[in-house]
Amino acid sequence: MRRPRDPTRAAFASHRARIHSSNPIERLNGEIKRRTDAVGMVPNEAAITRLIGAILLEQSDEWATQRSRYMTLETIGTAN
Repeated sequence: MRRPRDPTRAAFASHRARIHSSNPIERLNGEIKRRTDAVGMVPNEAAITRLIGAILLEQSDEWATQRSRYMTLETIGTAN
């Protein structure tokens, strides 16, 4: 007897590779490491917090504008 298809699994089939991959996070961690190494020594904890915050904001903007690479609210909305 064949099991019926799970509607949630079918709805998110196009996002499965993105959800199961940690590649974007690894790339982000590499970028943070590269930039903090380039700066060298930082004067205090507040300075490193500002630097990493700026990197995260920049990455967030990149992810928001690269609609084809990562999940968007529009494609998630069609799955509902």
